[in-house]
Amino acid sequence: MADPRDILRLKAAELGFDVCRFASASEPWSAGERLAHFVEAGRHGDMGWMETTLERRAHPTAMWDGARSAIVLGLNYGPDADPLPEMSDRSAGYISVYARGDDYHEVIKGRLKTLAGQVAARLGAEVKVFVDTAPLMEKPLAQRAGLGWQGKHTNLLSREHGNWLFLGVILTAAEIEPDPPEAEHCGSCTACLTACPTNAFPAPFQLDARRCLSYLTIEHAGPWPVEFRLATGSRIYGCDDCLAVCPWNKFAVSSREARLTAREALVSPRLADLAALDDAAFRALFSKSPIKRIGRDRFVRNVLYAIGNSGDQALIASAETLLDDASPLVRGAAVWALSRLTAVEAFEAAREAALTEETDESVLAEWALLPQSEKDFSAGLGTSAF
Repeated sequence: MADPRDILRLKAAELGFDVCRFASASEPWSAGERLAHFVEAGRHGDMGWMETTLERRAHPTAMWDGARSAIVLGLNYGPDADPLPEMSDRSAGYISVYARGDDYHEVIKGRLKTLAGQVAARLGAEVKVFVDTAPLMEKPLAQRAGLGWQGKHTNLLSREHGNWLFLGVILTAAEIEPDPPEAEHCGSCTACLTACPTNAFPAPFQLDARRCLSYLTIEHAGPWPVEFRLATGSRIYGCDDCLAVCPWNKFAVSSREARLTAREALVSPRLADLAALDDAAFRALFSKSPIKRIGRDRFVRNVLYAIGNSGDQALIASAETLLDDASPLVRGAAVWALSRLTAVEAFEAAREAALTEETDESVLAEWALLPQSEKDFSAGLGTSAF
């Protein structure tokens, strides 16, 4: 009799997945305990949903007690070349590679549902589909299934696909023979740790999300501490540094088939164009994009921090226009951008005019910050990891 795993791997490949492997969903694991320590230390920041769903995240069976096996799928989204040199253009924004195309949740979910239907029909067992948004820890499951391992940056990486894998999981009540797990192959390499512009890794294999630019640009709702504004450089959505520097990526680039296409408008977009987005234009530009979920105000905040780091005097007008924005979050970020780009005298004049009308405490706090001198500005660029 044919191994059902071989048939399902073939079906997965036909749907465009690059890898399909199997793991036990019911055996004990330590991932839940590690997550509890992460939350207990407060390293999840504003992501309160991690705390409220902690018990359900502890183990696959904590969410569905009937789960016996996991089918873990991977889709390679790796770029054709190292994306980090794009940040040398300080007047353009840097969007994380994964977010330059259609929302991967939707791209993968449809394929997973198709495959799950075939699993249920072939094995005669109940199935459930998961793509990142449910309280299921995909990365430990992926390592257990042998897709790769969680590196020192806590992300999943693979000997065949590098750091660029979207993950999806089908849990089933069927008992399926598991594949061997993958061991850790980082060795003595610390490239991902030293590449982090905000020192977000307190130790290898540990992340403090509160210091991570992916967390700050996407999950954090309010103004950032100044040190992280400087460090973000031109990164306006996500951060790829720890992924892109990994030596294992050379295998992903050489073997990758192009399956997901980046939108041209999201590769090095001009900061001036992004700063001019109102809510309708934001929604139109990021239709079907994961970026749309953070909303226009939070996104423009990120753009203004990048403008403040740009050193581009032509962008002063973009920041000045947003001093009157309806959102206090945007107005405050515009103040900081101006403090980085304008001369002290010009900033003081703008502050004097603004204080006659501004009433929001968070924006007033931004105006109270001392403007950057030319010397401080140059030093700040050195910490922005351009």
